[in-house]
Amino acid sequence: MPETDALPVVRSIAALRQTVSGWRRQGFTVGFVPTRGALHEGHLTLVREAGRRADRVVACVVVNPTQFAAHEDLGTYPRQEARDAELLAEAGCHLLFAPPVEEMYPAGATTTIRVGGPAEGLEGDFRPQMFGGVALVVAKLLNQVQADVAVFGEKDWQQLMVVRRLVRDLDIPTDIVGSPTMRDGHGLALSSRNAYLSEPELAIARQLNGVLAEAGLAAASGAALNSVERDAREALLRAGFSHVDYVAVRRADDLGVFEGGRVDAPGRILAAAWLGRTRLIDNMAVAAPG
Repeated sequence: MPETDALPVVRSIAALRQTVSGWRRQGFTVGFVPTRGALHEGHLTLVREAGRRADRVVACVVVNPTQFAAHEDLGTYPRQEARDAELLAEAGCHLLFAPPVEEMYPAGATTTIRVGGPAEGLEGDFRPQMFGGVALVVAKLLNQVQADVAVFGEKDWQQLMVVRRLVRDLDIPTDIVGSPTMRDGHGLALSSRNAYLSEPELAIARQLNGVLAEAGLAAASGAALNSVERDAREALLRAGFSHVDYVAVRRADDLGVFEGGRVDAPGRILAAAWLGRTRLIDNMAVAAPG
């Protein structure tokens, strides 16, 4: 089995399944953490959570081409497998699955997945290719690993909701767990794309969570959501963000719109905003009125 100094690495589905089957014969449960690599403490938190829930943990590094549009950063997305393997080993991971693109998508592959429900709107409006690509690669990975539990970060809340719906709709027997967003000392959600930001841009980016927290409190107090969302967008632009794709307060469980225009159940405030060429997303819980 190929490996780094830190962690065994497999690059084929056959080798992955052979290892997992060996664990199963020993009676071990299996946890799974899918990643695109360029790991940070947020990813490692997911690995530790998987380790609390299962005897053995598989992580993958797949920069999935089917979820990137032609103008997005597929070619420049950070890749640092050796460092990722070291970090994973320190966090308690037992196996890294790092397949080449042709292993995940063999020549002639034509199957796609179309998703609705929580995939509609928000990211689905601005990145219409993304959730079909996410659903396809996640379905393939869950089938390949066949883990008891898979851990996803809550930072990508809409993605987490899409994955949960996918698993229910396709009867995939893996428990999907959401892990709270990890933030830096200023409250900025950890992201591999934060590495693209200059120091002045970082100072602006660290205001995003504060704007969302204030807007979430206003929404939870019963304020009209169209005003809450408008005020938050304007606050982000005043803070120095170059463009705001959306700020939206939605139902937490299915991302449905609050029909009355005010929060009447647990919600989530979600945002996507730009600093130069870097697009940041974040979200926070919105409490239901008391």
